[in-house]
Amino acid sequence: MKSILIKTLTLGIVFSAVSLAPEGQAKAQTWAGKASYYSGRGHTASGSRVGVRTAAHRSLPFGTKVKVINLSNGRSTVVTINDRGPFVRGRIIDVSNGAAGELGMRGRGVASVRISTL
Repeated sequence: MKSILIKTLTLGIVFSAVSLAPEGQAKAQTWAGKASYYSGRGHTASGSRVGVRTAAHRSLPFGTKVKVINLSNGRSTVVTINDRGPFVRGRIIDVSNGAAGELGMRGRGVASVRISTL
């Protein structure tokens, strides 16, 4: 009985700590995976145009700001989600050509990255 009570208290403390984000402020999300880039022009799924620092993500809301860090060289940039994709297994984000240059990934085309919502 004592071990159940301790586990319950521990879980309660953990859940309390997790839910202490200030009201109205979204909790940052982080993923690691592969990024690719595209140099297309024209309109995106959101109806806006491909920009210097824009990106495609499968599910994040349009307008979400995301910090992208290239894990092989430490370079980073902030992009705005305005398109859908990538639809290639293992890839978590497609960045614009300009963002790919800032990340130093144009030569390889694909890079291991960590992304975090801001």
